Amino acid sequence: MSILIKGGRIVTAGTDEVGDIFIEGEKVRAVGKRLPFDAEETIDASGKVVVPGGIDPHVHLDMPFMGTSSSDDYSSGTGAALHGGTTMVIDFILQTQGDSLSNALGEWQRKSDGKAVGDYSYHMAVTDYNPSTAKEVVKLISEEGITSFKTFMAYKGALMIDDGQMIGLMKTVKEHGGLVTVHATNGDMIDALIARHREEGKLSPLYHYLSQPEITEAEASGRFTDMSFYTGCPGYIVHMTCEGALDAVKRATTRNQKVLVETCIQYLLLDASLYEKNFDGAKWVMSPPLRKGKDREALWAGLNQGLVQVVGTDHCPFKWDQKLMGKDDFSKIPNGHPAIEHRMELLFSEGVNKGRISLNTYVAATSTNAARIFGMYPRKGTIAAGSDADIAIIDPDKEHILSVDSHHMNVDYSAYEGWEVKGKVDTVLLRGKVAVDGGELKVSPGYGEFIKRGKHEGLA
Repeated sequence: MSILIKGGRIVTAGTDEVGDIFIEGEKVRAVGKRLPFDAEETIDASGKVVVPGGIDPHVHLDMPFMGTSSSDDYSSGTGAALHGGTTMVIDFILQTQGDSLSNALGEWQRKSDGKAVGDYSYHMAVTDYNPSTAKEVVKLISEEGITSFKTFMAYKGALMIDDGQMIGLMKTVKEHGGLVTVHATNGDMIDALIARHREEGKLSPLYHYLSQPEITEAEASGRFTDMSFYTGCPGYIVHMTCEGALDAVKRATTRNQKVLVETCIQYLLLDASLYEKNFDGAKWVMSPPLRKGKDREALWAGLNQGLVQVVGTDHCPFKWDQKLMGKDDFSKIPNGHPAIEHRMELLFSEGVNKGRISLNTYVAATSTNAARIFGMYPRKGTIAAGSDADIAIIDPDKEHILSVDSHHMNVDYSAYEGWEVKGKVDTVLLRGKVAVDGGELKVSPGYGEFIKRGKHEGLA
């Protein structure tokens, strides 16, 4: 199949010009003005913005958590992502403490094989680092194309590793060309605050937020940054929410250290006042929690300063009856919120259309930087000859309203109900095939491919 996209405003992380894109098979074959190719299908992109398909490097699909599982599986989750212009996701495999990484990999392969609609890869969450695990880490990098390893500084007894294990993992990962990512919050401090609030009978969703004050994230971010500096291992902080944590990264630059940072769309747009809505605030119970206005401002500035490189979602949806597990105790509310479908459009509307970020920064934050950091560039994350033809075509002026009545995520409420958005993803191509057109999904479960990733090479 050959496709010619004509007359669109083609934007990459470093370019912005009107032109054409010729696609043959799964690849982009040429980009330029008035391309002299005949194609089996022509898409008129006049007046539209044409960007690389989004890469969301932080999702949790069909993930077991707190006695239940996130409500989007690989089929519904990657399908919803495609509707919003995201053509690839990176999910987290969770090692069970005491079990092997290979067994965890097999479990996630069973969840995804033949089910994914969009392309995907995995991070491996290491929850039990030991000599046996170290050997498996090397094998995952060299044989499986899994080159990023998630660590938790919270959730003691389930996911958390101590600082000694962190340093051991960092040394192994650095030696073999990988990257360590982290959930950077001080789990001991948080557990103590949760226990105190429960003892005092303070059980509403507001106390989820009050149990994770900014200092718990700022301290852990600084500690992780120091361990990364000590070992020389590339470090990436996931879902950063607050000014204090970003300040830790700023301090690291004074010793010429580069710490990679991801925030999520909710931390740029929402704030902790939502936890005051009685139990309705459970819709936004996530970890770390939403913060304050000054933190949103710091994160937007961080995007423009190059301190924040990636905007993901931490998509981890639970239906309302699952959230009700914690109706009498905030600590039993499953953590997570649905956003995989809305990231690209919300960031375009609130970022580009409102003048907060440039189009080039938008592309870098939603696609290119993740491709570079996680070893997929230039196959993914750009529009160039030889790259996968993963493309989102956006009508920059089209207005629409987000609602549970129109989203495609498998969750029975919207975290952005009634949000007015300017900028709509009209057409999405995945590896040269029209995947979404006019709101209709054109590909089926099994079309999505697992993408093996190369070693971490950093940002150019």
